[in-house]
Amino acid sequence: MRIRIVDAFTDRPFTGNPAGVLLLDPSTTSPTPSASFPDDTWLQNVALEVNHAETAFAHRLPHGGEADWALRWFTPVTEVAMCGHATLATAHVLHTSGAHEGPVRFATLSGVLIATPHEDGSITLDFPTAPLTPVEIPDGVAEALGAEPLTAFDTGPNIGDLVIEVADEKTVRGLAPEHRALGRYSARGIIATARAEDPSRGYDFVSRCFFPNVGIDEDPVTGSAHTALAPYWSERLGRPDLTGLQASARSGLVGTELRGDRTLLTGRAVTVIEGELLA
Repeated sequence: MRIRIVDAFTDRPFTGNPAGVLLLDPSTTSPTPSASFPDDTWLQNVALEVNHAETAFAHRLPHGGEADWALRWFTPVTEVAMCGHATLATAHVLHTSGAHEGPVRFATLSGVLIATPHEDGSITLDFPTAPLTPVEIPDGVAEALGAEPLTAFDTGPNIGDLVIEVADEKTVRGLAPEHRALGRYSARGIIATARAEDPSRGYDFVSRCFFPNVGIDEDPVTGSAHTALAPYWSERLGRPDLTGLQASARSGLVGTELRGDRTLLTGRAVTVIEGELLA
């Protein structure tokens, strides 16, 4: 079975967010090849072996249904309900390998998600917008994050994060949090964000994402987080179309377009490793 490592939300190798991608051979799915995945233990073990933030597993569905491919995502320690960068990586593999042409509909734990390729090589994901609920800034979060929060928002159960705005881009870039301590404040982790210091550099806001509760101290570029960042910054900046920079060590850009209860995420991807899974 072919396994690929794809860097997502970037057009350069060794940047963006790496994801493992496996297009499952029908012989590995049971009891019916078009309707199920291999055993969850096997999926989790593969994700642990790949050891990136997420590994995506996809198999083709019968023609005529609401989706074309079934898709699941696993971190090294658990399955997650939504993942943007591994969805982008999977769509990239489907199109570059010739396994699928045109927009692809994925059946996922977060409903049907659509990935649309463009002639310039970018791909747009259609994801549900995360609901934002203002909350009191939790006691102790400033110490755990290493910066004073200005505001805090809960993102609801599908994302499971706490969005925290801090003073400025410099503060976001300089964060050195206590990762284990951050885990007590939300189901998945913390999204720290601020307005871009200089929008002429090609981005409108910055973020960093810390997800200790799913085994990821810092995620390099997080598509799902931008379903919460898009409505937050679109309201603040007064525009539906924005670009976010995730200011991790690897870094990456996410184009966002707010469409009510849907958020469009646009980015690029590049395959850096392709090999054979023997287990």
